[in-house]
Amino acid sequence: MPTLFYVDDSRDDLFYLDYISRKRQIDVDLFCFSTVETAFDALERHLADGKSMPDLLIADLYMPLDSGIGLINRLRGDGRFKMMRLAICSGSDADEDRARALEAGADFYLEKPLDLVTILLNL
Repeated sequence: MPTLFYVDDSRDDLFYLDYISRKRQIDVDLFCFSTVETAFDALERHLADGKSMPDLLIADLYMPLDSGIGLINRLRGDGRFKMMRLAICSGSDADEDRARALEAGADFYLEKPLDLVTILLNL
């Protein structure tokens, strides 16, 4: 079963992805976080507990305390997470946002609303 970490300051977006995974009975371990810090701490605990690296971490581009790009930079700068698959998501379809995300080290850029089935098919 794939493991997915999702970081977004929007409680509605977090609820939506969790709701879709349950409603469609999608076989995924989904961990949702509303801040970069809680996600990073959970990721460190996840690895400290001997669990494998999540298959994907998705972070919202625009968050008030720390952006998804800040998290991507932090993860790419930490040897433990360099090879982790990372994505940035946003409601924005602006080419500049996509370019910034990819330049920061994201493997891909996703537009909201997220399509969980499509994401998992591309892991």
